[in-house]
Amino acid sequence: MKILKSIALSGLALAIAGAMSLTSCNGGGNTSKSDSTANASSGEENTILGAGATFPNPLYSKMFSEYNKLNGLKVNYQSIGSGGGIQQLTSKTVDFGASDAPLNGKQDSALSAPAVHIPITAGAVVITYNLPDVKDTLMLTPDLLAKIFLGKITKWNDPAIMAANKGAKLPATTIVISHRSDGSGTTNIFTTYLSKVSKDWESGPGKGSSINWPAGVGGKGNEGVAGYVKQTPGCIGYVELAYAMQNNMAFAKMQNKAGKFILPSIASITAAANIEIPADAKVSLTNTEAADGYPISGLTWILVYKEQKYNNRSLDKVTKMLKLVQWMIHDAQQYCAPLNYAPLSDKAVAVGDAQLKSITFDGKPVLQ
Repeated sequence: MKILKSIALSGLALAIAGAMSLTSCNGGGNTSKSDSTANASSGEENTILGAGATFPNPLYSKMFSEYNKLNGLKVNYQSIGSGGGIQQLTSKTVDFGASDAPLNGKQDSALSAPAVHIPITAGAVVITYNLPDVKDTLMLTPDLLAKIFLGKITKWNDPAIMAANKGAKLPATTIVISHRSDGSGTTNIFTTYLSKVSKDWESGPGKGSSINWPAGVGGKGNEGVAGYVKQTPGCIGYVELAYAMQNNMAFAKMQNKAGKFILPSIASITAAANIEIPADAKVSLTNTEAADGYPISGLTWILVYKEQKYNNRSLDKVTKMLKLVQWMIHDAQQYCAPLNYAPLSDKAVAVGDAQLKSITFDGKPVLQ
């Protein structure tokens, strides 16, 4: 922008400015797609562009704000859902993508080069509901949850729900389902869990970041689902724990594999995440074997290309981005628990460090 201001008095500069405006908006004219992508991806040297998961957005907002206070680096993060983040990483219009689901084979194949996964935190997908007159915490079994979202249980006073909640005064209200309408890692965690615990779900809707829902109304982002549940009596949905906490929403205890009804919390998420992390960091925490683990837990990742020399990117900017991510998995873990996310285990941090050190610029490691 400073360059444009300095030459704004020149007629030639106005033409250049117009061309640059088209480029930054991915416009047409004589600007090539590759030039447009390069300009959008690189941005200002002191601004990092990211997009993706809404699941960790409250935490990322805090982390990026604190890092800006430390060294002035700006992070422009668009909380648009994991699917959108992966699409923007694929098109190289952002410096990093963010996802609550690791890349699958099809997504890997769509990339122009290999990407690495850096785990940032673990969180819980909670089952939130709007039953104003129910004072006790709702308890749900895996079978109940699957049948509700399959549309097979349609009333809150269904005998099966009553049996799991003895003594609770459940209304005859119709169950209204809210789910994500956008491509979502939160949906991937939730549907992966349902596919593990229900044969009907596995052979029906199945798992993925975006599925054909058998029932319910869609909302965009965790924000959309949380908002719909909060304003609709009788509604049930799934959101990240922080959104339910921030909006003072009720959420259920889920029966885990050990038969215990577990409330999502830092302790129960940490228990679920205390597992071996593979070298590529791709792992699912759902339906945990841990006796005290919350069963619908998951990691969230930042995704970057392993080779960073593309689209006229500078080594300086790449180094700034990777140092930011390095700080996120070390010093910034202090911000996880206050926002209801579980800090990374030592094993997860070690894998994240190894992934960061594998990233190169022109074939040479960026971080030592």
